[in-house]
Amino acid sequence: MSQGADPLKSIFYALFANGTIAIAKGFAAWVTGSGAMLAEAIHSLADCSNQLLLLLGIKKAKRPPSPDYPLGFGKEIYFWSFLVALMLFSLGGVFSIYEGWHKLQQPEALNSPWLAVGVLVFAMVVEGLSLLACMGEINKIRPAGQSYWRWFRDTRHSDLMVVFGEELAALMGLSVATVALLVAIATDNPIYDAWGSIAIGLLLIVVAVLIGIEIKALLVGQGVEAHTRLEMLAFLENEATVDKVFNLLTLQLGNDVMVAVKAKMAVMDGAEELVGDINRTEALFRQRFPQVQWLFFEPDVED
Repeated sequence: MSQGADPLKSIFYALFANGTIAIAKGFAAWVTGSGAMLAEAIHSLADCSNQLLLLLGIKKAKRPPSPDYPLGFGKEIYFWSFLVALMLFSLGGVFSIYEGWHKLQQPEALNSPWLAVGVLVFAMVVEGLSLLACMGEINKIRPAGQSYWRWFRDTRHSDLMVVFGEELAALMGLSVATVALLVAIATDNPIYDAWGSIAIGLLLIVVAVLIGIEIKALLVGQGVEAHTRLEMLAFLENEATVDKVFNLLTLQLGNDVMVAVKAKMAVMDGAEELVGDINRTEALFRQRFPQVQWLFFEPDVED
């Protein structure tokens, strides 16, 4: 699991919320004939699939290392997160745009529109609670003073990133659907409902692209977050056994981290003493940074 946070809790909250909302939205869309409401129902169903794929990814990422995969399967969560972002989000967005375009070409009067408004308000409450639960987990790992946007750009926790993105998109989509439906009721013109469906689709595609960009970087191979790397450097430089750190390389592997250190040790005379100092330094380093599963230490006299 993510250090200091429980992504499973956020995923299960979101799965329950989206399952409940999908049923309510689907019933309202069937009764009212609202395109925006149908788009929202499809969006909630897609979100349920998102959470199931994330759970699958977390399970697969926990498999132990093998000869073919000596650093384990931690990065597999990035693949499933990428699939959620680019396939389910984008497919949901394309369907919403298609539904809105269809309603523009063949406008239909709304049936029981206030039922749809009631469902949207209910959905906003449930999604809001789910988003708050996700933000609570994010706050456990978000550095003090860092904005949520900065956290979204810098985080290495793709599972929480996806849940946060989809919950935020859901609330924004619900707001758009509510406004579109209210305008359609006030003007007695269902075309606004159709435009609401198109706007929801565009919103989903934008969120998909933003999440896809961030996860692509993780798939390629990012190191730890900048503040964590600085903490690692400061820790090593403050160790009495380390004279100078020449280089520090990190690689984020899902929830695990690989670290390679090249440093000049304070005592370089005897091999036995040198090895002992390195082993003690490694033990303290792992204790300070428990997410480090692979640590390679190279003593040297110059970079």
